Amino acid sequence: MFIVVAAFIQLRLLCNLFDGMVAVEGGLKTKSGEIYNELPDRLSDPLILVGAGYSISWVVWGSYLGWAAGLLAVLTAYVRVLGASAGVQQYFCGPMAKQQRMAVMTAACLVAALEAALGWEGRVITLALVLIVFGCIVTIVRRTRLIVRDLESR
Repeated sequence: MFIVVAAFIQLRLLCNLFDGMVAVEGGLKTKSGEIYNELPDRLSDPLILVGAGYSISWVVWGSYLGWAAGLLAVLTAYVRVLGASAGVQQYFCGPMAKQQRMAVMTAACLVAALEAALGWEGRVITLALVLIVFGCIVTIVRRTRLIVRDLESR
């Protein structure tokens, strides 16, 4: 199942990429397009990360780690959009923006499949979620500082 999840994560990213290319390059951008671009991301990020947390069975707090990663992923996007609503540019910087989070989860799923095949205790998903949690915190702080800097320099 970890290999299937890794494939679906990459498929999701490809769909998001193609959607944007069709809208921008194909001249099919609509006034409501941003809603349809952002909302699925805000749903899929926590679903993937919370689900990853529930896949952790070697510690009792695995689900909490998944919830923390999912909520922080949504908060990274919230801070980006908050800056835009305040009138500054949107900052997509990381270190744990959407692409980086999904790259970490894809790699973790592939290694987790190997762990499962070898009969090892699955630890890589835990490590990946810890990395995502701390990376999201750094990303939130970084984006917030950039937004505040832009607002204060006006």
